[in-house]
Amino acid sequence: MSAEVVESPPTPLDADLLIAFFDEQGRKLPWREPTASPWAVLVSEVMLQQTPVIRVLPVFSAWMERWSEPADLAADSPASAIRMWGRLGYPRRALRLHAAATAITVNHRGAVPDTVETLLTLPGIGEYTARAVAAFAFGARTPVVDTNVRRVLSRVVRGVDEPREPATSADRALMTTLLPIEPARAARFSAAVMELGALICSARSPTCESCPLGDRCRWRLAGSTAGRARRAVQTWHGTDRQVRGKIMALLRASHGPVSSAEVGQLEVEAVQVERCLSSLIADGLVVRVGDAHLGLPD
Repeated sequence: MSAEVVESPPTPLDADLLIAFFDEQGRKLPWREPTASPWAVLVSEVMLQQTPVIRVLPVFSAWMERWSEPADLAADSPASAIRMWGRLGYPRRALRLHAAATAITVNHRGAVPDTVETLLTLPGIGEYTARAVAAFAFGARTPVVDTNVRRVLSRVVRGVDEPREPATSADRALMTTLLPIEPARAARFSAAVMELGALICSARSPTCESCPLGDRCRWRLAGSTAGRARRAVQTWHGTDRQVRGKIMALLRASHGPVSSAEVGQLEVEAVQVERCLSSLIADGLVVRVGDAHLGLPD
C-alpha cells in the first residue's frame, strides 16, 4: 500500500507570480527606468512619502530637470527647493532633500551612497528611504517595507487585515525571509510587492479577483474580514496643516520677504496664524527678516 502524498500549501508570496505581475502591470514611472540615476530614485522616494504618484510626477520632472545631480541642488538655496516643492505637501521634505544633497556633495564626492548604513547617515534619510534607495537604485538585497508592503504581508502571509501603521522591525524581518536570494531579483520582488499593494491590495477597495495571489492569500481564504481598528479620517479644512500651507503659498509666491501684517490678513484667526507661523519657523521653513517681515530660508 503506497503512502499518501500530502501536498504542501502554495507559497503565499510567490516571487515568480509577483515579478510576472510587475512586468505586465507595473506602472511605467521615470524613477523606474533603467536609466534613472540613484539621485532620481532618492528624490522620488522622498517625494512619494504620504503623497500619491499622480501629484509627484510633475514636481519630480521639474525638480530633476533643474537639479539633475545632488551638487546642482546643493549649490542652490533652500528657498529654491521650497519653491520648487510647491503644493506637494510636507515641505520639510524639501529641506531634507537639500540637506541630503549637500551632504552627498561634501562628504561623498557627489555620489549617492550605495549601502543602507551609509544612506542612514544622510540628513533626513530614515530606515525606509535608505533601504528603498539601496534596493531600487543599487539592487541590494534588503527588506523594503512601506504601508503597501506591510498591508500585503498582513493579509497574504499573516491572514489578517491590520490597521495602517508604520513598518516595524518584525515586518522587515518577515520580508527578509521572503526575499529571493539573488540581490537584483530580490529588489524587483520588493518593487512588485509594493505595486501589488498600491494597485490591487489597496486599503479600502482591494480587487481580490484580479490578484495573482488570490488562490493563496490567507486573508481572502479566511473570508476577508476587515480589521477592527482603523485610523480616523483626517479632516483638512481649518486645520493647522491647511493654515501652514496658506502661509507657505504666500511666501512662495513672493519674490522677497512678506510683511507680518500681510500674513496676518489671511482669513484665519490670529491665534492660529501665530501658532502655525511659530511651528514653521521652528521647522526651518520660514525665517524672520528684520522686525516685521518673513521669508523663506536662504
